Amino acid sequence: MTTTRTYRDRRWTALALLTVAQFVVVLDASIVNVALPSIGKGLHFSDKDLAWVVNAYVIAFGGFLLLGGRTADLLGRRRVFMAGLVAVAVASLAAGFAATRGELIAARAAQGLGAAFISPAALSIVATLFTDGAERNKALGVWGAVTGAGGAAGVLLGGILTSGLSWKWVLWVNVPVTLVALLLTPGLVPESRSENSTRHFDSAGAVTITTGLSLMAYALLDAGTAGWGSTKIIGLLAASVALIAAFIAIELRSSAPLVPFRIFRSRTLTGANVVGLLLGASLFSMFFFITLYMQQVLHYSPIHAGLSYLPLALTIIVAAGAGGQLVTRFGFKPVLAAGMVLIAGGLLWFHGIATHGSFLADILGPSLLAALGLGFGFVTSTIAAVSGVKDREQGLASGLINTSQQFGGALGLAILSTIATTRTSHVLAAGGSSLPSALTSGFQAAFLAGAVIALIGVAATVLLIRTSDSRAHRDLGSPEAVATTA
Repeated sequence: MTTTRTYRDRRWTALALLTVAQFVVVLDASIVNVALPSIGKGLHFSDKDLAWVVNAYVIAFGGFLLLGGRTADLLGRRRVFMAGLVAVAVASLAAGFAATRGELIAARAAQGLGAAFISPAALSIVATLFTDGAERNKALGVWGAVTGAGGAAGVLLGGILTSGLSWKWVLWVNVPVTLVALLLTPGLVPESRSENSTRHFDSAGAVTITTGLSLMAYALLDAGTAGWGSTKIIGLLAASVALIAAFIAIELRSSAPLVPFRIFRSRTLTGANVVGLLLGASLFSMFFFITLYMQQVLHYSPIHAGLSYLPLALTIIVAAGAGGQLVTRFGFKPVLAAGMVLIAGGLLWFHGIATHGSFLADILGPSLLAALGLGFGFVTSTIAAVSGVKDREQGLASGLINTSQQFGGALGLAILSTIATTRTSHVLAAGGSSLPSALTSGFQAAFLAGAVIALIGVAATVLLIRTSDSRAHRDLGSPEAVATTA
């Protein structure tokens, strides 16, 4: 029989397991990108429909994150984590065997649903396994390193598997990993839940917020194709806003709400989520534009593009680990502000990319600077979002910060893609420019807009994150506090 003491002794091994599961979640969002042309040929996708191989995953993931986090609090974090692993394994197997476009898109949506339960459950387990302060900062530094590197690793692994085996293995690679994680979880991860909360499940709140967030994700992802002013997008956004408003009304009247709004009384938690959204909006689309620049302008092969991400991925790992340690020494506010400044600097540097550029001159330097910022910003926004939150609401806090970062990424990609496409169209319409030159001009405009969003994130960090909360968290990592806890 595994005791509480045994689980605590094994918590660092448990962290490795949980971060591997989170790595799979992040990997699934990016690993199919390089394989899309092969998938399109294999299942006869049109160029327009092919994007939904990615979008189906992102919509389900973003739409169900809040529900996944709160369900983990109420029903048990380990139980929900394991259910998510099962869902991802089955969906990944089905996706690889898909014979039609509809089957693949449905399986990708099921993958996203499973991931929406894995990610907040795993993060809340990390937050409850490790004591708030230096120990949790170190653990979340590891978590951030793996998560931040997952996107870059997905591009590389996707290129290797697609070129060496088949696009199907891009989907099947999850199956053995999730099955091993499923077998190891009971012996490494203790069950925990919100013991003081009513077990009533807020079904009306769950339906409205999940549907509202899913519609919003769909609208943001389709806006570039359908047009921001189209009846379809305006209708979807209006329906999404109406559902979210209905959710707020339901929660205010519920005796056991899905999202107790008292959690937002913490200005730091609210501020961390605002900054997390701005971080996602400014930086997550960077991977998208860099990949397009390398393949469409510099004419890199998929594997060449994937290998070009290695320095960025390694820098994220180092920066995330260092970020957790810096939070212990200085508090999360100055480290988060520094991260957003570095992101802004990296994106401003990318604004100078050239049509006849090179990896060393145009990609390496700004990608390393932005990677430093991502490592610092992702970890510290997560630490700030869960710091001081009671154990019974860690799943909710984890779901909130995941949702903020995810929707920030979707919003940023929608806005910045529109800016890039509009600029490219204007350059081509003016005449006298080649397609690579016009594309580069569009990417430059997108990077500049991303830098502006990052600078807004710097201001939000300064204004919304309480300095007193940051200092109090720093003091938790002092030798005296650590000795007292021990």
